Amino acid sequence: MHLELRHLRTIKAIHDAGGLARAAEVLNITQSALSHQVKGLEDQTGVELFVRRSKPLKLSAAGQRLLRAAEKVLPEIAAVTEEFRALRSGKTGRLHIAIECHACFDWLFPVLDAFRRAWPEVDVDIRPGLAFEALSALVREEVDLVISSDPETLPGVVFNPLFDYAPTLVAAADSPLSAKEWIEAEDLRDQVVITYPVDRTRLDVFTTLLTPAKVEPAAVRQVELTAVILMLVASGRGVSVLPDWVLREVKYRPDYVTRRLTRGGVTKRMYAAARAEDATRPFMAHFLRLARSEPVKLQRA
Repeated sequence: MHLELRHLRTIKAIHDAGGLARAAEVLNITQSALSHQVKGLEDQTGVELFVRRSKPLKLSAAGQRLLRAAEKVLPEIAAVTEEFRALRSGKTGRLHIAIECHACFDWLFPVLDAFRRAWPEVDVDIRPGLAFEALSALVREEVDLVISSDPETLPGVVFNPLFDYAPTLVAAADSPLSAKEWIEAEDLRDQVVITYPVDRTRLDVFTTLLTPAKVEPAAVRQVELTAVILMLVASGRGVSVLPDWVLREVKYRPDYVTRRLTRGGVTKRMYAAARAEDATRPFMAHFLRLARSEPVKLQRA
């Protein structure tokens, strides 16, 4: 037996309409063509699907069983069809994000809040646990976007520039470093440097300052939360290098000082990496626009 969707639609239409004539109108075919289709289906199944002498036309027990299948299958097919239509139009999809930047949560949450209101049908999730293998996860399609300041050349992956930022030193107001106009690597040789708990290759203080100069600080203390880092800095337990958007408020407080790195300052760029085929999808493009504007607001605050 070979059942097709049109057979299920036929059974349901005849049942709902109560007769061949009205069902033919619903299906937009002639009554003769509908009768031929029913006969062909009964020949395939080897059973009668209707009680012919009843008025209105009624389904037989076998017909009732086929109707139950139609009532189960047809809504599923309709739902899948609508989902595919929404995918084609860019209204729905998946946006799972991996983050290689601890401090990015400060601007990412407002971005996601605005994005959620604009694209309620897009499945959004954050996967911070994939931070160390985020780009590999992107290639494997386990995530759809990676926030990173370290672009790589990967086949099929596009690094979309978001915004520039300045890694900036923050220290207690009474720190000896407050007397300096800018900070060089040697200035941190006798300092406790407080960082997020990530590899040095992901930390600006090492990649832009200490590692190129082959300078090792007196100690490195890893702390999970930005607020705790700033509390420790204010109490003189160490210094830290954080993006300028994180320091938008503390730079005006009397218990902190902020200083640029090196005489000319250091600038880095944040990127959103995505698979090339996804980069131009409407909801992805909107997310990128939001991600470019929100951090700038924080930097100007």
